[in-house]
Amino acid sequence: MPNFLVRPARPEDGLALARLRAALWPESSAEEHFKELEPILAGRPSRILPLIYLVAESAAGGILGFIEAALRSYADGCDPSQPVGYVEGWYVTEEHRRRGIGKALLHAAESWARTQGCKEIASDSELDNATSQRAHQATGFQVVGRALLYRKSL
Repeated sequence: MPNFLVRPARPEDGLALARLRAALWPESSAEEHFKELEPILAGRPSRILPLIYLVAESAAGGILGFIEAALRSYADGCDPSQPVGYVEGWYVTEEHRRRGIGKALLHAAESWARTQGCKEIASDSELDNATSQRAHQATGFQVVGRALLYRKSL
């Protein structure tokens, strides 16, 4: 029996979740992540399509990891005629990895995507993030392509 619980994030999880997001996406500070999370956790997301944060909480009450899942109208390699669930972010603290927490978070996100009418879930990973790639493949994701992303200011 696992010693953690996966549940939807609540407003009081904001600071802990912001720190985990900063660990995953260090280009923004925990304070910046918190400002972005505040309206989302309060039920006022700025995006049009549905979004959910799920957290893995230890028996002692600490947040061990999270998954951010959203609904998208399209994802590479998926059926373009229907919406797709998308893993926007997925993180488990290093000291708690390889204990089934990431897999449990993903299963909860998949269940949520099914309730949104999705038949597929997609994700992405940086080309140099071998840990993420292994986690995706270990949980049944298939590589559907590799890309370099470009941007140009106008």
